[in-house]
Amino acid sequence: MQKLPWQNPRVSVPTTFKKRQSRPKPVKSFSHQTVIFQSCQDSQTISKGLRNSMLNLKEKIAFNHYYNEAPEDQIARIKRIKADFGADLMMVAHHYQKDEIVAFADARGDSLKLAQIAAQNHTAKKIVFCGVHFMAETADILTTDQQQVVLPDPMAGCSMADMANPFQLTKAWQTLTDRYGDSIIPVTYVNSSAAIKAFVGQKGGVAITSSNAKKIMTWALKQAKHLLFLPDQHLGRNISLDLGIKPEEIGLWHAQQDYLEADQPDKLRVILWNGYCSVHQQFSVDNVKRLRQKYPDVKIIVHPECAHEVTAAADFVGSTSALINYVDQAPTNTRIAIGTDNNLVGRLKTKYATKQVMFLNPYSCACILMNRIDLPHLAWTMDQLAAGKTGHVITVDTQTAYWAKKALDKMLQLSL
Repeated sequence: MQKLPWQNPRVSVPTTFKKRQSRPKPVKSFSHQTVIFQSCQDSQTISKGLRNSMLNLKEKIAFNHYYNEAPEDQIARIKRIKADFGADLMMVAHHYQKDEIVAFADARGDSLKLAQIAAQNHTAKKIVFCGVHFMAETADILTTDQQQVVLPDPMAGCSMADMANPFQLTKAWQTLTDRYGDSIIPVTYVNSSAAIKAFVGQKGGVAITSSNAKKIMTWALKQAKHLLFLPDQHLGRNISLDLGIKPEEIGLWHAQQDYLEADQPDKLRVILWNGYCSVHQQFSVDNVKRLRQKYPDVKIIVHPECAHEVTAAADFVGSTSALINYVDQAPTNTRIAIGTDNNLVGRLKTKYATKQVMFLNPYSCACILMNRIDLPHLAWTMDQLAAGKTGHVITVDTQTAYWAKKALDKMLQLSL
């Protein structure tokens, strides 16, 4: 099946850029108000494009059928197809996924854990990754060439990961190395594109997760006088302050405007990228204050992607896995308000019914991009695989994968 425009996976931007070949420009014949193309090849390309557009439109209309289909029929079919594939297919789901998706998962976890689980499975030929695009990229990098990573909806992206692209990073790196020379190294959160990881790997940098951030940042600060941390400013700031870095030693790089915000640039130890998670931006100190006033015994636990004023007001700050473990270990009847994705919090409320699990902000939205992986898209994907088609395979090009793996491997080695 010809892939639809909104279903085609994003292409990782290579870390080196080739000049785009120019094509002959059309010359307009004003007497006939038609366009005369300078080569037959261009005319054939346009005709093919029009045919493909018509085909894509038909397929788009056909896909709408999945939103009219009874959910119970899709659930039954997904289970049947999954059973038919047996060990040849593995399905993983991120903690922030909807319950309707998590129900089918062979494994659930955070982004890196899922990629590692996929990499440890050498039996599955198809890995259906119910997460977002950068997670599927990481899984493709860590799995073998004989395995295919399939993302049910390639438009399931990450707004934070999209806040840093190779063009912006190349410009920033040039400016910063002009000032700091070779005394700066890059550190990227695993919530970034393969292209960003590759850039970091090429420059001798390292990737981190929220669970190993302190350990990796401690190592990095010993390697260089200055760090560029991207793309999440809040995680970078929270970890830096926890490690004893002074506020005046932390700067902020504004990628859109290409400038460094700092009172004393030469005294900086950490330069943060001006990115953030749209989900964790929804939690505020006011949320904390209101709950403490209403429930003085409440324990506030939040993810380190929250702003520093929120983490400072919380009782516990930890990665997604750490938050889950906190709830699991808490005594019966403990009142716990959680500041992270509400899909996960809702599931914890159900699982730990003997504890009073609450939303830190009951009006916050779950990750809308993660939620693009829904039952219709998963059913469509499984139908495609059952019919011998590929679905939306996520493939990172060889050069990008090589350098991105350098950053990931260094992180894994340092995490031992």
